[in-house]
Amino acid sequence: MLDQQKITILYCRLSNEDQSDQESNSIQNQRTLLTTYAQSHGYNNIKVLVDDGYTGTNFNRPGVQEGFELVKQGLVGTWIVKDMSRFGRDYLTVGQYTELIFPSFDVRFIAINDGVDSAVGDTDGFTAIRNLFNEWYPKDTSKKVRAVLRQKGMSGQHIGKPPYGYQEDPERKGYWIVDPEAAAVVAHIFDLSIAGKGPDQIARHLEKEQVLTTRAYYAKRKGKPLPDKPHHWNNNSIVGILERREYTGCTCNFKTYSKSYKLKKRIPNDEKDMFILEDTQEAIVPKVVWDRVQELRKNKRRPVKAQRQGLFSGLLFCSDCGSKLHFATCKSFDGKQDHYVCAQYKSGRGDCSAHYIREDVLREITLERIQAVNAYVRQDVEHFREEWLRCRRKDQERSIRDGQKRLKQAKKRLDDLDRLIQRLYEDQVLGNLSMERYKKMSAGYESEQEQLRLEIADLEGWVNQQQEMDDNLDSFIALVNKYVDVTELNQTIVNEYIHKIIVHAPDKSSGHRVQKVEIVWNFLEEVGIPSLPTILNIQKTLKAQKTA
Repeated sequence: MLDQQKITILYCRLSNEDQSDQESNSIQNQRTLLTTYAQSHGYNNIKVLVDDGYTGTNFNRPGVQEGFELVKQGLVGTWIVKDMSRFGRDYLTVGQYTELIFPSFDVRFIAINDGVDSAVGDTDGFTAIRNLFNEWYPKDTSKKVRAVLRQKGMSGQHIGKPPYGYQEDPERKGYWIVDPEAAAVVAHIFDLSIAGKGPDQIARHLEKEQVLTTRAYYAKRKGKPLPDKPHHWNNNSIVGILERREYTGCTCNFKTYSKSYKLKKRIPNDEKDMFILEDTQEAIVPKVVWDRVQELRKNKRRPVKAQRQGLFSGLLFCSDCGSKLHFATCKSFDGKQDHYVCAQYKSGRGDCSAHYIREDVLREITLERIQAVNAYVRQDVEHFREEWLRCRRKDQERSIRDGQKRLKQAKKRLDDLDRLIQRLYEDQVLGNLSMERYKKMSAGYESEQEQLRLEIADLEGWVNQQQEMDDNLDSFIALVNKYVDVTELNQTIVNEYIHKIIVHAPDKSSGHRVQKVEIVWNFLEEVGIPSLPTILNIQKTLKAQKTA
């Protein structure tokens, strides 16, 4: 006897993996089949629930969740599906609902094509096996899809949609071409970052310039209405653009992965697990600029309470402890009192001395140094190129040889440790070594292995960096030619020229305060000028500024 007061749920589901079987599994086909079955078997209080475009590997579906809520309220008498795969493809969860939850709420479960009816039991005894096969299907499909994407991604084609600044190449599927209007905005965003502005400042700047957001730009291009606040840029959009490697003209695939085909959460991949192929499309941003922006973003600059930001914030480092020097100012300062101190000084209570240096002094000597470098390089570019390469290559080749030798030794030791750990295990199994001794020795070897892996990664990166010397030289010469007459420093010039500045503690042994400063340049680190020392002595500058 049917309880017509309770609801009979007719559940339909179709996901992307089922599209190939569209005729038999379409939502309309399922609805027709289920409705006909319900009417012919006397079910009148019918509620149709549909999940169109949802995977069966999990139960995070609006339709099925609505049905479960009704079940928990005791309002459902029967749940009918076309077959078990329509209900779900997660073997464990399907079994939990059909074997435990539905019976506890007195819900009859029917899968028409599979001959499943909980009121009469498992007639053929294959329901559990059928559920297992239903789970294998999406797993196998996922494996095949991943293989296809892997093959496509390794071929150099992009496996994602083009970002803001690019568009699909109409002649070559999977490749991108520059979108000139959007690309100009992307380049502008990188210029603002080089100028020392953070994501929030860049967003405000673009809004002030009335630049359309990415969403508004796409809406305009498609002829659709613009969203509310079409010029209100989001910080996350700016960050996404600044971190997008493809703007350098490369293909970057497999940036994220999922731990299981059942999980939708994407996890960032390590760079070594990505596939990066250079020069696959026209670059919007030079790679040296992209690299510099990533370095600057690691050194986030925050304005102090006086609303002034140090010109060299994030670029100054202590020669003794390696910590950054913090910018110090206050509203009562007139600018000449702004200074930097070591982060570990902590008003004399820390582990390092102050390494105090005033910003106006640092500004003056840095400007003098940049002017001297520019004049020296432009005086005879080819002579500078030949001389620098000759001097550096001799030292560089020796350094690379030493690095490669150490790299080879580290890899050999890593292999030796693998064999030693294997022998330890065999000795322990044979009774030649106690478990306590085995654990202690293997832990020591594994710790050494971890240190070696880190060292190998650093050495490989360093060797590759040294081998890029010629490209770096061209980039530095281009930078010198870009700034023909530098009369005053700004954030952009400082960020483009200087990688970091190392500040030494002042020496007062001569009766005068003498302080050394090392400027490390972008691209070349050191620029040898016969008339200027590599390490600057700012005793004279301090004397001249003493009465200021």
